Amino acid sequence: MSTLAEVLAENVRVGDLWEPLDRNRIRCYACGHCCPIPEGQPGVCKVRFNRDGRLYIPWGYVAGMQCDPIEKKPFFHVRPGALAFSFGMLGCDLHCAYCQNWVTSQAIRDPHAVSAPLRVTPERLVRMALDQGGEAVVSTYNEPLITAEWAVAVFKEAKAAGLLTGFVSNGNATPRVLEYIRPWTDLYKVDLKSFDDRHYRQLGGRLQPILESIRRIHEMGFWLEIVTLLVPGFNDSADELTRMAEFLAGISPDIPWHVTAFHKDYKMTDPDDTTPADLIRATAIGKKAGLRYVYAGNLPGMLGNLEDTHCGGCNALLIRRYGYRIRKYQLTPDGRCPSCSQPVPGRWAASFHPQITDHPIFPMWAR
Repeated sequence: MSTLAEVLAENVRVGDLWEPLDRNRIRCYACGHCCPIPEGQPGVCKVRFNRDGRLYIPWGYVAGMQCDPIEKKPFFHVRPGALAFSFGMLGCDLHCAYCQNWVTSQAIRDPHAVSAPLRVTPERLVRMALDQGGEAVVSTYNEPLITAEWAVAVFKEAKAAGLLTGFVSNGNATPRVLEYIRPWTDLYKVDLKSFDDRHYRQLGGRLQPILESIRRIHEMGFWLEIVTLLVPGFNDSADELTRMAEFLAGISPDIPWHVTAFHKDYKMTDPDDTTPADLIRATAIGKKAGLRYVYAGNLPGMLGNLEDTHCGGCNALLIRRYGYRIRKYQLTPDGRCPSCSQPVPGRWAASFHPQITDHPIFPMWAR
């Protein structure tokens, strides 16, 4: 029986994001590690590798797919109530001990992380998204930067069909990969995991490339939202949260910042689960730093109005949420507050359509 690594080695093609070095070595530019890869070896991600002096990359499969409310990504300023057809491959350039998608992201690296790849074409994935009523196609579940060529192939089909496209990513990007995906990618969610380089090194990365990428993603015109999973004792000090929020507000006070609740998962079982009080404290820090749209998540009904969108000008209630359920929607067709006419930054639909579902569903395998 073939190993997972052997199966994945057959589902590849030559990549676009690399250049040759000396002695048959190559350099990959898909993520911030910029790995120099010797002949016959993979990069840090374990799924991009050097074969005969050329970079081979994952192609032609998914290891997970699901129809999610777009709020689950989370995108709160993108077509509230819409369905996002979500797909992912295998591998990651980080190794977070609390990863909630570890069965896909840590494949190859962890023998317990096994999610069988399913062969598929970009055209078929987009047909499935349309059949399910999706309005967006999102690359997620593993780190999409390391499978950027495949995501672009899918997104080209999705854009032709009139769908929005997005990355749910750790943000460890390079200028080259962002330029590569920009023509085909509308939305970008970054997990800003900490504001301490020591913490990032524990996760297998560095802080500075993430910060540079967040600034660049915003400047390049992607719709950007930021998520921080609040882990007690790891990234929840008032000082760290203040520096994080001030950094984001310095780029734009209109960047939505989601602080979400940690629960014990994968290899991180020591910290306490995040409490509502923890999230309420973090959102207050974000607002004090000047961010206009700060949300608390993962504990529906326990956070007051911190799941809701309010006007950044007059504070009028615009969108009321309970978890992924949209309970009230009052934006104008051009995305303004009906009370004061201030524009609300985002990617809004001309009107709100009733939700297909407020729960994730597994898509039916299309024709």
